[in-house]
Amino acid sequence: MSVSFRVLCAGHACYDIIFPVSEFPKENSKIAVPVTHESPGGPACNAASLLGKWGAAPAFVGLLGDDIYASLILRELSSWGVDTSLCEKRGGHITPLSCVIAGGKTGSRTIINRRNQSARLVLSAGDFTRAFVRPPEVLLFDGHEPEASLAAMEAFPRAVSVLDAGSLREGTDILSGKVTYCVASETFAREAAGYTHGRTSMEKALRRLAGRGAGHVAITCGEKGGFYLEAETVRHYAPYPAKAIDSTAAGDIFHGAFAYAVLEGRDFTGALGLAAVAAGLSVEKTGGRDSIPALGEVMEKL
Repeated sequence: MSVSFRVLCAGHACYDIIFPVSEFPKENSKIAVPVTHESPGGPACNAASLLGKWGAAPAFVGLLGDDIYASLILRELSSWGVDTSLCEKRGGHITPLSCVIAGGKTGSRTIINRRNQSARLVLSAGDFTRAFVRPPEVLLFDGHEPEASLAAMEAFPRAVSVLDAGSLREGTDILSGKVTYCVASETFAREAAGYTHGRTSMEKALRRLAGRGAGHVAITCGEKGGFYLEAETVRHYAPYPAKAIDSTAAGDIFHGAFAYAVLEGRDFTGALGLAAVAAGLSVEKTGGRDSIPALGEVMEKL
């Protein structure tokens, strides 16, 4: 049955088990924690959760196994208002699972991820057009499902597209030159555009990324804010002055909020500013999906 939605998120979904710690564990040691946080995770999946919480009528497309973790992911996404009708539960495939060690003195997180790197979601443009009653306004990709992402772009050519380019892989490499907005991490900028350090290197990296073909490019730099090209001029956006305790899913929340801002009609500068506030607020809380801030809180701080 066809459904109506405004944002399509395509990419990686996993189940996260997050262990908050006061310091990173030493090798061959044991640490007891009073609580864990469990929820769906993955860049596009977390972004879809934010968009659902903010009332943006999102859909999520990804590949899952036919197991208990898939059932938990789909149930929780549905409870947040995310359509999952095109997700595949594939027999014989294992749903990705992540153990996240979060916190420490800097609020960083370390992820151990179990997944089948070679398994791909196969969808055609016709699958998308038949499944949904109207085309989405925004497409958000994380590069983990390049074939399905390209099919979505073919099916919905008028939609604004956003790439969460976290690291250089086949999907982010292909999509970075085809989307409307390529919003990349420093890791992707180093691997794909030769970024090292300093303002001069940043400017060169931005121009190299723009040369790939995306309409707009930005490089996010965490607590340092980020840089972007606007009318051929390199500009900086400021970070939200957060007191970080856990950075889990902060990048995913940034990209989900960015997609929401684009959907709302904000320009590039405004969308980056709103996303920076959302990500900044998220690192002040522990957990992945649990750290997604309320839309009203973001607007108030913005």
